[in-house]
Amino acid sequence: MARSMVRIVSAVLMMAVLLGVRSAEAGADLFEEAPWTLSLGGGHVVREGDEPVKDSQFLSLKVGYDVSPRWTFEWDLMLMPYLRNREFNYEKEFMLDDNTWGLRTGVDVLLHLRTTKNLRFDPFLSAGVGFALYGEEVGPGGGSVQLSLPVGAGLFYHFNDEWAIRADYRHEFHGIEGSRIASEHHSILGVGVTYRFGATVPAAYTVAGAGDLDSDGDGLFDWEENQLGTDPFNPDTDGDGLTDYEEVRVHKTDPLNPDTDYDGLTDGAEVNVYRTDPLNPDTDGGGVADGHEVIEDGTNPLDPSDDLQLFTLNIEFDYDKAVLRPQYFDQLDVIVKVLERDPEATARVEGHADKRAKSKHDYNMRLSERRARAVVDYLVDVGGIARSRLTPVGYGFTRPVAPNDSEANMQKNRRTEIYIRSSHQQPGAAPAAGEVIDVQEEVILDIK
Repeated sequence: MARSMVRIVSAVLMMAVLLGVRSAEAGADLFEEAPWTLSLGGGHVVREGDEPVKDSQFLSLKVGYDVSPRWTFEWDLMLMPYLRNREFNYEKEFMLDDNTWGLRTGVDVLLHLRTTKNLRFDPFLSAGVGFALYGEEVGPGGGSVQLSLPVGAGLFYHFNDEWAIRADYRHEFHGIEGSRIASEHHSILGVGVTYRFGATVPAAYTVAGAGDLDSDGDGLFDWEENQLGTDPFNPDTDGDGLTDYEEVRVHKTDPLNPDTDYDGLTDGAEVNVYRTDPLNPDTDGGGVADGHEVIEDGTNPLDPSDDLQLFTLNIEFDYDKAVLRPQYFDQLDVIVKVLERDPEATARVEGHADKRAKSKHDYNMRLSERRARAVVDYLVDVGGIARSRLTPVGYGFTRPVAPNDSEANMQKNRRTEIYIRSSHQQPGAAPAAGEVIDVQEEVILDIK
């Protein structure tokens, strides 16, 4: 029986280790700074019906030491001040003549199953070893001292770092009575209050006479930021270079979107660097977005005369395909004619995609480039334009012109843009004196 009980204890400990590894770790600072706990409580012991004493109540004192957020060693002292002797209606090998008392002490190991999502509820498993001392011999082998092997489980509920209540259940195997091996089993139910030494309850405070709080000093009160959805502890929630106050009060931009007008430049860069309008994607009205002028073209976003020619084509491809449908050939022939009129002009063909819940970045980058190449292939193979004049690029869903929050906006983002740099806009070239250049021509196809 003793060997079987050892196997049970070993199995419970193994299960506890496995469960503990799978549980999330709580923060370690509290347990390093205040590892000692004291628990006071009481409960009830349920004994087997053939024992010489009856079920009884007890008082308990437990001193715990947390070696980590997961593991605790706990010394337990349990006082049973009044144990009534049991009378039997049949001839019994051993009976007590009078009532007695009992005292049990031992050491338990607790495995906490708490998670970081809810630190108030702290379930645990336990196993240990102990000895019980009785005022009278409670067994025929001279057993006033008995070995006990408890296993069980319990739950702490933490009101704060200092105070908690607890409930415990133990199933206890009683072994040796003097020189005789016994096999008694007890069920122990207990409740108590636990105090952690050295932990402090966070001070609750209010601000009186100081007005509304502005924790990050950005000019917006915390309650305003809570309404807006911005971070009251971060003066620039979207990280675009403008404070939340500047966006809301001064520039009327979106403090949760670093690029309010979807032109490719952050709001802060538009205001502080390029002096463009963060609410207008094409500040100079030249036909090309501010971000494209700055990032790709090297033109002045405040000068409409240097904007490239832009053709925006809403070309629909079959799903996962990059083959042009014949219905778009006529519109692409327009681009061929523009390039034929200016043999030194070059074109950049950019493919873009919308973003849906299951859209993958790398996949859309490759697919949008394949579709841009399909347009280039048409201009070369059908239009006869030299391939060296054409550059295909795929941007996937990284450069939207509208939020992907509706089918209409996603249609805007599923686009192919063709930017034509005329011969007079090539590096080192200058327009002839008095010559007027048609700087922008736009064709928009909305094919459903």
